[in-house]
Amino acid sequence: MRSKLYSKIIGFAVAALLCLTFVNLAFGVTANFGNTKADDIRKLLKVAGIHDQLSIVKNNLLNQYSMGFSGAYPKTPDAFWEEYYQLIGQQDIDTLVERMIPVYDKNMSHEVIRKLIEMFQTPFWEEWKVKMPAISREAGQIGSEWGQALLQSESFNQKLEALIQKHELENLNKEPAPKPPNAK
Repeated sequence: MRSKLYSKIIGFAVAALLCLTFVNLAFGVTANFGNTKADDIRKLLKVAGIHDQLSIVKNNLLNQYSMGFSGAYPKTPDAFWEEYYQLIGQQDIDTLVERMIPVYDKNMSHEVIRKLIEMFQTPFWEEWKVKMPAISREAGQIGSEWGQALLQSESFNQKLEALIQKHELENLNKEPAPKPPNAK
């Protein structure tokens, strides 16, 4: 009796699996997709190049933090910096990805995510992903230089000074005169 029941269950499972495979093929769903929406979001982050961009974010974060660190420890050997840049590893990036998944899940349907995966796997987007980090770095450098020049410009500083005067920031931020030692 048990063996007939097991045979029926196995037969049903095989039939269901074949049916699902047929439906997937019939509707153009390829084996490139993950089993869940979260799996597909992870794949989207990889094929869109976002996962690679997170490494750049990691390096920028460490670079920014190292500036303050360098001021406190000006004599730092190269070996320290080699190890320093390993402090944030792939596991940390993966944790960030997992924290990003709910944002994509909330804002995008599974169908859209799958369509984006297909789009990002075209040769056009492959070239874009390869070139985008260099473009981002160069554009970021241009933006940084522009911002620095703007903040140092006479025009900006005149506007800032006028704004400080308009809101009387000097008066608002004056330190009170020190009280005599015997005053209560």
